[in-house]
Amino acid sequence: MTIRVTFRPDNFQPPVIQTPTPPNPVPGSSAAEGTGIGRVRKNNFVSAEKDKDKIAEILAELESYIGLETVKRFIKDLQAYVEIQKRRVQEKLISEPLVLHMIFRGNPGTGKTTVARLVGRLYKEMGVLPKGHVIECERADLVGEYIGHTAQKTRDQIKKALGGVLFIDEAYSLARGGEKDFGKEAIDALVKAMEDNKDNLVLILAGYRQEMDWFLQTNPGLRSRFPIHIDFPDYTLDELLSIGNLMFKTRQYELTKEAREALRNYLQALLHSHPYAGNARLVRNLVEKTVRKQAVRLFQKPSSSREELIKILPEDINTEAV
Repeated sequence: MTIRVTFRPDNFQPPVIQTPTPPNPVPGSSAAEGTGIGRVRKNNFVSAEKDKDKIAEILAELESYIGLETVKRFIKDLQAYVEIQKRRVQEKLISEPLVLHMIFRGNPGTGKTTVARLVGRLYKEMGVLPKGHVIECERADLVGEYIGHTAQKTRDQIKKALGGVLFIDEAYSLARGGEKDFGKEAIDALVKAMEDNKDNLVLILAGYRQEMDWFLQTNPGLRSRFPIHIDFPDYTLDELLSIGNLMFKTRQYELTKEAREALRNYLQALLHSHPYAGNARLVRNLVEKTVRKQAVRLFQKPSSSREELIKILPEDINTEAV
């Protein structure tokens, strides 16, 4: 059953993870032995106990992120689900496999890559993946220039990701060329890898919301293989301001009251005029250009005090295209 998570400013209830009732296991089968992703093996219990502090540290990092409230609740729900499967194994009860392949949908700069990296680390500490590293790639890393080249390039990326997460950004581009495009060869290789490495690989496909919906429609078999769909909305004005202020602070800059107002006014106007303005990448670019503009202003003086080097003034807010 598809799990759909949608980020919204209001307080939705956490998603409920639903799986069909499993058949009675056959002795010697994986269901009886508790293997596979989502089934944590018995020899992981001791190490999992030792890793509780690491899990708490990762979740604390997640909580420190601005926004992403729904994904924070979802990941905690996922942690609870895996932990209960461990307890069921300890009590010799049937433990259900949880397919963890995901679809991340949203505009650039809305946190998809950041969350993917955190998910990999968390899965490792939870005993779901042995390594938890994340291999990030896009179409150029998977699609070759001639028949057979694509399959090999894709297998190479899969091999690097074994034991962790393979994160493919703008995954919809793999299907843009139609039936004769080599991207289809990459998709076929990925599907096969998902079947062959059920215990050792999590695949996360990311991209714009509408394009990812179209991508899943081009290959009906893909949707059923990705039960977790997470929507990343653009950040709100207040969230963008918080992100900007944090970026300035970590660089040891401080905005004057007037500069804060100038930043708010600029971002507010940008949100109304640009369809993809509400993301952290745009704010980062704005912060970097503002810092450079402040540097140009101070460079005109023979010397600068510590306070001058820290302060960002309204005229430093770079309202040129970012």
